[in-house]
Amino acid sequence: MSAAPVFPPLMTGRAAEAEDPFLLACEEAESDGDPGLLVWRVTSETLSAALVLVPESLLEPAMAGFIACAVGLQNALGALAPPETAVHLDWSGGIILNGAEAGRLRVAAPSRDPAEEPDWLVVGFDLALSLPPGAEPGESPGRTALDQEGCGGLDPLRLLEAWSRHTLLWLNALDDAEGRADLHREWQGLAWKLGETVAVTVAGLQEAGRFLGADENFGMLIETGGTTRLIRLSALIEEV
Repeated sequence: MSAAPVFPPLMTGRAAEAEDPFLLACEEAESDGDPGLLVWRVTSETLSAALVLVPESLLEPAMAGFIACAVGLQNALGALAPPETAVHLDWSGGIILNGAEAGRLRVAAPSRDPAEEPDWLVVGFDLALSLPPGAEPGESPGRTALDQEGCGGLDPLRLLEAWSRHTLLWLNALDDAEGRADLHREWQGLAWKLGETVAVTVAGLQEAGRFLGADENFGMLIETGGTTRLIRLSALIEEV
């Protein structure tokens, strides 16, 4: 696909040159950029994109936008990748292809204060299309790329378009309780290592325990020594 990608009417695409789409989207959001701005960049190795959201709720409920973007990406990959490709989502943002990490989602906001209604939220991702030059398959256990998982023929711009469409559907679903419940069920079926012992690093600290699931705002419920604790999803926010 050589033409510029086509996005839904509520989204405005902008190609980044040498800049990081995530940081550029954050700069635009901070300077009152339009909601729905989608900044993207494709290199020989990576597809990167970021979407500006303007929530109308307090921070913790607004973090469902991060999950909507993550599930939208999984749905897009599921639709375009070979049917045998397994795509899961790590709670902290990892994009898991056939059991190995092929990329990550990120989220930024002006503050992590759960009592505030954020002026904006930016959700982005970096997805490995191919291994770096000279890298050998299996050299970095637990890491992979699309071309290593039988997805080398996937057009990154077509994937970007599919992400925008699937994500918009899930963002629209957040307007009511039933839609949020649908997103919760969809995400739970995709959550990596649900029910298993996991280790997650948030705010520089590592938490370990059995991953029980998520609360209504997609915070991680983790059990250690018979005690269940909640890690808020907003703990993943990068303040930029």
